[in-house]
Amino acid sequence: MPMLDVYIPEGALEAEAEAALLNRITEILVRHEGFDPADPGTRAISWAFLHRPAVYVGGEPAEAPRYRVLAYVPEGQLDWDARDSVVAQVTEAILDAENGAWSRDPRRVWVFPLEIPEGHWGGAGHIVPLANILALTGISPEQARTLAAQRITATRTEHTSLP
Repeated sequence: MPMLDVYIPEGALEAEAEAALLNRITEILVRHEGFDPADPGTRAISWAFLHRPAVYVGGEPAEAPRYRVLAYVPEGQLDWDARDSVVAQVTEAILDAENGAWSRDPRRVWVFPLEIPEGHWGGAGHIVPLANILALTGISPEQARTLAAQRITATRTEHTSLP
């Protein structure tokens, strides 16, 4: 389940476009984690926090909006290709939400898909292991444990083999 920090300067987007954007970004992350974005249980624990930054570029107020999205997921939920896809899709979603009000420049959008290490994802007063999160999809606890171990191992292997 993603936790999102979305930084959108005041007035950068129309209110309806902004609400639709936050929904779209949430759905992008939920899909990439392997969950159904239409599932009410999944949606209930997929949160987005909207921030209103004052953005400066080179020490001067930015002439066009700049956006930043921090997308937190439990370790093992996104491999390299999924992270790359999240960055591309979230960037496009933001530029689409501007609806032509600003030049369509992806360099104004930064997206950081961040994995929270196993044993560090906390909710409802407890640490929540990836296996417990995966079990929310309806698979058996044993399948969830196996899948969680595979995903975490794959992620850790990827991190050690990067150039």
